[in-house]
Amino acid sequence: MEGVFVSDHPLVKHKLTLLRDVSTDSTKFRQLVRELAILLTYEATRDLALDTVTVETPLAKMQGYELQERIGLVPILRAGLGMVNGVWEMMPGAEVWHIGLYRDERTLRPVEYYNKLPIDPRVQVCLILDPMLATGGSASATAKLLKGWGARRIKFVGLIAAPEGLSVMRRDHPDVPIHVAAIDERLNEVGFIVPGLGDAGDRQFGTG
Repeated sequence: MEGVFVSDHPLVKHKLTLLRDVSTDSTKFRQLVRELAILLTYEATRDLALDTVTVETPLAKMQGYELQERIGLVPILRAGLGMVNGVWEMMPGAEVWHIGLYRDERTLRPVEYYNKLPIDPRVQVCLILDPMLATGGSASATAKLLKGWGARRIKFVGLIAAPEGLSVMRRDHPDVPIHVAAIDERLNEVGFIVPGLGDAGDRQFGTG
């Protein structure tokens, strides 16, 4: 599917398998989410623009590079929070803003309850962070909010996607690249990804 990038890195496949395992406890689960966020962010940021700079090594001056674009991280509460520290390890200067959405159990539609975006955009690239792209409602609503706010470039970084969620994002936001570790089979009758890994928020925070 155009605009959808699924990692084929062996470490991603290995760590995602551990993440799915029902016997993986919350501590290990959080660690794996952080590590997968690092690996997926590495792939999602391949096209960031660079400026040339001159630095002095212990032996000589040389031309190097620094990021030209400022990055904003937008974790969808609450499950997206677990991915922030991993991305921060890669880009400690990234700004973080929070979008709170929950899925109505009856309609499976997203309901916004929190929005901490600043008045004006201060960055050039926004990364939406959410482990699960299930129905696609929350991701689509977040992308719409960011576009209305004035975000220039938006990418989605997650762990597992369902075909239904991908279809929604491709329909609503074909300009938003999607980077995930895997595409699973389907959604079940209550909107959970199958085989998936269960509720990513509950498993991270030990509330399941």
